[in-house]
Amino acid sequence: MNPVAWMENAAGAGAVLLVCEHASNWIPPRHGDLGVSAADRQRHIAWDIGAASLARGLARRLDARLVLSGVSRLVIDCNRPLGAPSSIPRRSEDTEIPGNAGLTAAEIAFRQREYVEPFRALVAGAIAARRPSLLVGVHSFTPVFRGVARPWHAGVLYADATALGARLVAGLRADPALVVGDNEPYRIEPEEDFTVPIHGDANGIPAVLLEVRQDLLADEAGAEAWAARLAPLLRICVAF
Repeated sequence: MNPVAWMENAAGAGAVLLVCEHASNWIPPRHGDLGVSAADRQRHIAWDIGAASLARGLARRLDARLVLSGVSRLVIDCNRPLGAPSSIPRRSEDTEIPGNAGLTAAEIAFRQREYVEPFRALVAGAIAARRPSLLVGVHSFTPVFRGVARPWHAGVLYADATALGARLVAGLRADPALVVGDNEPYRIEPEEDFTVPIHGDANGIPAVLLEVRQDLLADEAGAEAWAARLAPLLRICVAF
């Protein structure tokens, strides 16, 4: 298996294609630790905690193909256009990333070629091989951002796929115990996002990013519970 990017359940017959752009906090040895402490490399700045477990739970329930990135977003972010300030962050939240300062054009091109292009090629290849009915990116978010508590348990992010987004938001809000963000806690921005606008909207494929608060995915039981909650909603959306 290529540690940079790989597909799981490649023979899956489900109509949903899942992607997990921030599945890992692995930094390839070439880059050392980027000057970031071991504790900080375990934080959300390095990966989406619990997202890979959630994505795998969804893949099992939906018999879906799943593409994962194996490289920390501190090295380069697979869901950012090259050249976006957050593509290779010099600062993430309030943490400096010394190993990303003063990079040469050759180093930036190396990271794009070696870490981003293999992931995007797998996603594009999966779409070309068998067009999915839905494209779903699986993410997690922090309960507190820069000292401000976030009220949402989950959020649905979308751009062109307004009908899909509305169905998923309504389906989650059917549980009165949940606070669900509609394009919260983030929004899809062409300058800052790649998966939804390029792999999804530009191909005419309904696409969303699902965001679940990471403390709800802190262990396998939490990830499995959220996979069990989300899978039926995605099946319903495929039927429309």
